[in-house]
Parts: sequence; structure tokens; C-alpha cells
Amino acid sequence: MKKLLLSIGLVAALAACTDENNPVYEYPARPDVEPMPAVTVTPVAAEYNALEFTLSPVNAEECSYLCIETVDDDKQLTAAEVIAKGTAVNATEAGTYRAEGLYDETSYNIYAAVRKGDRAAVSAIKMTTTAAPAPAGPTTNPMYIWVDAAANFPDFANSTENIRRDLTLAKETGFTDVVVDVRPTNGDVLFKTDKCDQVAWLGAWTASGYTKINRTESFDYLGAFIEIGHELGLRIHAGFNTMVGGNKSNLGAQGILVRDSSKKEWATVLNTKGGMVNTLDSDETTYFFNPHNADVQNYICDLLKDLAAYKDLDGIILDRGRFDSMLSDCSETTLKAFEEYVGETVDFNKDVLPAGFTGTINADMPYEHKHLKKWLEFRAKAIHDLMTKAKEAVRSVNGSVKFGVYVGGWYSTYYDVGVNWASPTFDTSAAFPRWATKEYMNFGYADLMEHMLIGAYASPGNVYGSSEWTMQGFCQLAMKYTAGACPLVCGGPDVGNWDSSDSYTDAQEYEAITKSVKACYDACNGYFLFDMIHLKKANTWQYAKAGIDEVKASL
Repeated sequence: MKKLLLSIGLVAALAACTDENNPVYEYPARPDVEPMPAVTVTPVAAEYNALEFTLSPVNAEECSYLCIETVDDDKQLTAAEVIAKGTAVNATEAGTYRAEGLYDETSYNIYAAVRKGDRAAVSAIKMTTTAAPAPAGPTTNPMYIWVDAAANFPDFANSTENIRRDLTLAKETGFTDVVVDVRPTNGDVLFKTDKCDQVAWLGAWTASGYTKINRTESFDYLGAFIEIGHELGLRIHAGFNTMVGGNKSNLGAQGILVRDSSKKEWATVLNTKGGMVNTLDSDETTYFFNPHNADVQNYICDLLKDLAAYKDLDGIILDRGRFDSMLSDCSETTLKAFEEYVGETVDFNKDVLPAGFTGTINADMPYEHKHLKKWLEFRAKAIHDLMTKAKEAVRSVNGSVKFGVYVGGWYSTYYDVGVNWASPTFDTSAAFPRWATKEYMNFGYADLMEHMLIGAYASPGNVYGSSEWTMQGFCQLAMKYTAGACPLVCGGPDVGNWDSSDSYTDAQEYEAITKSVKACYDACNGYFLFDMIHLKKANTWQYAKAGIDEVKASL
């Protein structure tokens, strides 16, 4: 015990002595040693004539880079060579730089060197430029191809791979614009909206006959076309069947007019030989709305707003933006509105049209139908006003999407569906006095449109000409009627339903596809082909391509 206490006391004494008499030893400072400078080269991007990279210098006063085509990989440049010959850049922080004016598909060594005082370092990486882009061919006016929803549903309903496959074919053929039908004739939709049911099935002709094609996938149908089409460099437009609310076939009936009995008053009323009949109670297979009905107009505009909300959508094309036929609409509310329009009571079948009339108005049509021309004017006004309202709805959501329509080129009889697609400066009454009032021209709507597709639906033997029922003539006349009011008017044929009597050989039809392109293109502002399914089924893409190539060669 005494030894332990002695030891403790000795330690304490020594500690006290150290604190007071012996300060802690301080080692002398070490000689100055500077860290080496360094630099890292990181690749960023390769183009056909340029390379982009990042330089990250550390502890440097000078930094330079040098880009040298790879000829001899065994040769390595020194830091001094790079600093002497290279491009000087900021040595205090990282930066991204470009070497330009390079050869395509060529490898280069990117050297970077740094120096601080008499110390230097060098680093290098290898980068390769890409292939040069193929020379651009002649730029054409738009070449539109339509994609009918039902006809193409077996391929596209459940497969984005098939969409990519066929859009690639369209691009390689030379088409620039695709119109994808996203509201088929059943009135349901293939785009995002909470105001209408999505398409559950469509009927299509297959090898097994007319078949129900169910949609089992949930991908955004229109969104897929936009995404894939834009990747391929195509413009994508939405085709929208406007005045339809349902349809029926041997596969079943569908659409809002079928599902919701409270909407029956939305349906058009027909002036049949048997009396005024709601289309739902008739033998019609496609159920049209009444364009005069305000609720119908609001419903259509609400759908168009949701369609226009696709910010990357290039255009909207309204199809069937019209009355069903000469038989419609003869609902009580419409006839009452017409009486207010003319300012007197009207006996419709005596003063306007005989019951069941579906013909054309020619010299045999008696003039005792004193309000006939006013009735046609009244209907044209209804469609004009609907188009105005529809465009305003689209513009309230999207200021850049192109707004337009598809119409049949047979203007001389298009009054039967209540549409005046001419310019409001075109005096229809001067050209067609038999059926047009002087005021009919006021309801031409071409000036509302930013693009119009003209159905130049003539037979394969009538490609050329200057009159209706020739492809070229339809397009020439469309330019006359629209008179510059619409900046883009494109016409073309239906290449699958143009020979119902089987009067032409396959070879004649193939030749007509090719000839139709330049005939229509030269006559208006571009080309329009209906429908993609016909090119696919007959594998006739090459004939459309030959026609497009001929146009390009002429530019």
C-alpha cells in the first residue's frame, strides 16, 4: 500500500513539474508541399460534326484542351504540348466545351492538360462523331392519310407496336400528316375525357367476316399516336365524328343515345314518308344528333375542350359536322325556330319539302315549295354557328392546335347535309341559283378553318378533269369555292371504296393511286388519302409512294 501511494505521488509531482517548468514540445513546421494539379475529361454528347465534353480542373493555374483525329493511338501528347497547342479555358472551375468542324463517323482523342507552377498533368478520352444526317428531300405541302377507328381497330386497339409499325410505313411512304379517328360513329371516344365512355368495342371486317373487336388495353390511344408519330417526324391530328351519338349493327348497339334514354330528345327527327320519326325509332344504323339542340352543342364543345387539352396535338379535323340527310332535322323545336326565322307559320311538307324527299334539287323540283331555299339557308346557318362555337371551345383551351374539317367535294349537292363549306365571299346563289338564296353565302365557314380535307372521291378512271366526280376537278373547284379563306385545302381519293361495281382491274387501281397524288396536289394545297386500311390490306403503299416521289421530283 505504501508503494502504491508513493507511485501516485511521484506521478503527480512529475505532472506538476511538467506543467510549470517544461512547456509542451512543438515540432518545427514541415517543408511546403503543394498538391499536384489534375484534370478530368467527361464526354457529354456526340454530333456528326462536333463533340461536347466537360473539363474539371483541380489545383490548376492553366488549363487547355486539344481535339485530334485518331490516327495513331500509340502516340500520347505531353501536358506541355497540349498547353502549347490547345485552346485555353478556365482553370478554376469545371466547364463544358465543344470541338466543332469535325468529320462524321470519326474517332477523336480529347486531350486536356493543366499546370500550376512547374507541375503539370494531362488526361485524355476517345470520342466518335455520329453519322451525318441524310440529305433532306424536297419539302412538300402536307400529305394527309386518314386512320379510320373501326377499320383499323384489329391492329391498333391493343397494340402500340402495331401503331409504330404502320406509322413508320406511312412516314417511309412520304406522308407528313396522320388523322387518327378518335370518336368513331358510335360516339364514344379514344381520348382522355370524363364526359363520355371510352370505346369498348368496334365492328371490323376481318378474315372471319364482320367481327367485334374488343379493346382490352388501357393505354391512351390518341396519346400513343402523338408520341410515336412525333418520334417519327409526323404531325398527328385527331379526327372527330361530330354529330353522331350511337350506331347499331348485327353485333349490337352502342353510344350515348343507346345507353341513356333521357337523351332521346338529343337525337334528330326525320321527315320520312311515314311521318316525323326520331332516328332511334327508324331503320337508320348511325344515330345522328340534332345540331340545333343547345344541349348537344354544349356536349360536343365539352368533348372538344378535352381533346384540345392534348398540348402536343397538331390538329383537329371535324368529320360529320352536319345534318344526317335531307330528311333531318324536323323536330318540333327546329320547325318552330324555322317559323321564327321566316316570320310566318309553315306547313313543312307543302312549303318546304315533301315527306321522304331524299333526292337532289333540280329543274323537276317545283317552285311552289316557297320556303325550300330559305330552309337550306337556315340549316347552313345552324352548322356555321355550330362550327363557330366549336372553334371557340377549342381556342379556349389550346391556342396552337389547327382547327378544321373534312367535307365531301361535291359542293353542288352538299346542301343536302346543311353545309356551306365555301368562303363567305363566294356567291353561291350566282353559281347555284336553283337552291341557294343570296344570303346563303353569309354562312360559308371556310374562313373559320385552318385546314380542310376535301373528299375527292371519284372512281379510278376519273383521276383527271375539271368537274365534280373527277379527283382533279374536285380539288380545283374546292380552291375556287374556298377562295383563299382557308389557308390549307387538301384533297384526294378514297382508294378502297371507289370501284363498287368492280369495273377496274387491280393494275388500273394501282395506277390511279399513283396518279391521284400529283393530280390532287397540284390542284390544291396538298394531298389527302382515305384510308390507311386500304393500303394495308392490299399492300399498295408503294403506289402512294411513287406518286409522292413524283411530286417531290417536280419541286
